[in-house]
Amino acid sequence: MNKFDFGIVGLGVMGRNLLLNIASHKFAAAGLDLDTEKVNSLQQEADADHTIEATTDVKHFVELIQKPRAIMLLVPAGKPVDSAIASLLPHLDQGDIIIDGGNTYFTDTDRRFLELSAKGIHFFGMGISGGEKGARFGPAMMPGGDQKAYERLRPIFEAIAAKVDGEPCVEYLGNGSAGNYVKMVHNGIEYGIMQLISEIYDLMKRGYNLDEDTIQKTFEEWNQTDDLKSYLIEITGNILKQKDEDGSRLINKISDWARSKGTGKWTSQNAMDLQVPIPTIDAAVFMRDMSKTKPERIEAAKQLVWNANETNVNPSEAIAALKSALYFSIVVTYAQGLAQLHTASKEYNYGLNLETVAKIWRGGCIIRANALEDFRKAYAAKNDLPNLLLDAGIASKLTDNQAGIRSVIQFAVQQGLPVAGLMNSLAYFDAYRSENLPTNLIQAQRDYFGAHTYERIDTTGVFHTQWSE
Repeated sequence: MNKFDFGIVGLGVMGRNLLLNIASHKFAAAGLDLDTEKVNSLQQEADADHTIEATTDVKHFVELIQKPRAIMLLVPAGKPVDSAIASLLPHLDQGDIIIDGGNTYFTDTDRRFLELSAKGIHFFGMGISGGEKGARFGPAMMPGGDQKAYERLRPIFEAIAAKVDGEPCVEYLGNGSAGNYVKMVHNGIEYGIMQLISEIYDLMKRGYNLDEDTIQKTFEEWNQTDDLKSYLIEITGNILKQKDEDGSRLINKISDWARSKGTGKWTSQNAMDLQVPIPTIDAAVFMRDMSKTKPERIEAAKQLVWNANETNVNPSEAIAALKSALYFSIVVTYAQGLAQLHTASKEYNYGLNLETVAKIWRGGCIIRANALEDFRKAYAAKNDLPNLLLDAGIASKLTDNQAGIRSVIQFAVQQGLPVAGLMNSLAYFDAYRSENLPTNLIQAQRDYFGAHTYERIDTTGVFHTQWSE
C-alpha cells in the first residue's frame, strides 16, 4: 500500500493511454474504473516494464497511492466529475491532490477549487491536448491550481509530456481554473483553424477546380514550409490521401454534418462576456451549427441561386494566394485567442504568462505549429503584449501576406462560396488597424433613441444631445 506514484480514475481511451505513458516512464501508476472489463484489459497489458495496478474498488485504489496522493480524473465533464470526487473524498487526507483532466467549463473548476480547498484538498483543472496518441506518447498539458502543490505533480508531468527542443510541453499556468480556461481557448483556436483549412480546401475544389491529387499534394507540401508546418495541416494531407474500400477517396463520402462538443461555443460565449472580439472563432462555431441545417440547405440550394461567371485562373498563382490567405488567417486566429487569454488573466486573476502558453502549445497538442515559436518570442520580448498583431515581426509577416487573403476573398465572393472564417479574419485585421471606426455613428444613434450619452474627441466628459423635437 501507498507505493504508487499516481492514480487515474477513468480507464477509457485517454485514461488508459495516459496511465500507460506514466508507467512507461518508470512511475508506478494505479487505475480505477467501475467497468471490470476495462480494469482487466489494462491489467493484462501491464508487463515487467510497467508497474500498474487497476481496480474497481475505490478504497483500495486510494490506499495504493503514496501521500500526498495525486489522483487524476478522466471522466466526462459535469456531474460525473462531482460524483467521482464524492466517491474519493471519504478516503482522502488533507494535502492530497485531485486533478480534473477533462474539458471542464472553467467556472465549475472554480467552484470545485473552493469547495475542496475548504476540506484541505488541492484541486487542479488541467487541460490535456493531443488525443489518444498524445496521451500515450506525449501530450501538451495545461495545469492550474495551487503552485506549491504542483511540485508533487511536476516530475511526473514533465516526464510524460511532449518535448520540443528538450523542453516539456507542460508548466504551471496560474491560479484556480487557469488550466481549464487555457484549454478552452486552445479548443476555440482549434475550431477556427479547422474552419479555415476547410474553406481553403473548398476553394481549391469548387472554386479553382484543382484536381484531387493537386489538392492533396499541396497540403502535404505546405506542411514542409516554415509558415504552415503544423499538426492540422499535416493530418489534412493524410486525410485527403485516404482511400475507401472501392479505391475512391474517402473524404468525398463523409457527411458535411459536423459535430461538436461545445468547447468552441464556451470560448465564444466567454469572449462576449469579456468584450473581447474573436470573430474567426465565432464564425467557426456558427459554421458548425450551419452544417446541421442540411435538409434546409438542400432546399435552399434550389432557390437561392447565384450564377457565377467563369474565370480563368493560373493554378500556381491561385495556390500561392491560398497559402498566403491561410497563413494570414491562422495567425489572426491565434492572435484573437491569445488576446482573450490576456484579458481573462486580469479579469480572473490567473497570472498567466503567455510566453509559457505558447511554449506549451508548440508540441503535443492539436494546434501545435511552427508559428508558435514566433509567438513565444513575441511574448518573451514584451510579456504584457495585449495582442500579437502589435509585435513588429508578426505585423510585418501579416502585411506581406494580406494581398493573398484579399484576392482570395474577392474570388470567393464572385463565385458565391462561403468563407466566413477568412472574411472574419480579414475584418478583424482591418478593424484592429483602423485608428477610427464608424462606431461614432452608433454612439450618436444610441443617444438619439435612448439618451445613452456619448463622449467627444475635442473635450472630456459625457454628453447628451436633444436630437429632435
